[in-house]
Amino acid sequence: MLKTPLLNSLAAILYITLVATVMFYGTKHIPIPNSFLGPIAVVSLFTLSAAVMGYLFLYQPLQLYLGDKKQAAVQFFLQTVGIFAGITVLIFILLFSGVIR
Repeated sequence: MLKTPLLNSLAAILYITLVATVMFYGTKHIPIPNSFLGPIAVVSLFTLSAAVMGYLFLYQPLQLYLGDKKQAAVQFFLQTVGIFAGITVLIFILLFSGVIR
């Protein structure tokens, strides 16, 4: 497990970037089948993403909390969410400013 909120947040952004890249370029180069596998793939990806994000955001704080370091657990979680929120705001600023097209 990553030991700092910054690394956890960056790992989350990296995972999101990987999924978004595969979705963006995959739909351009691979024909989308008209079958029941499409919804299964979407729900499976959603479930996998929830598990990955849960691990990145909650594992270390839960370990601290169960180790009787409740204050440190809350601080670690809030720092991770705060850094992730900052990165997310930066992405939106870049998107809406027209810097990245």
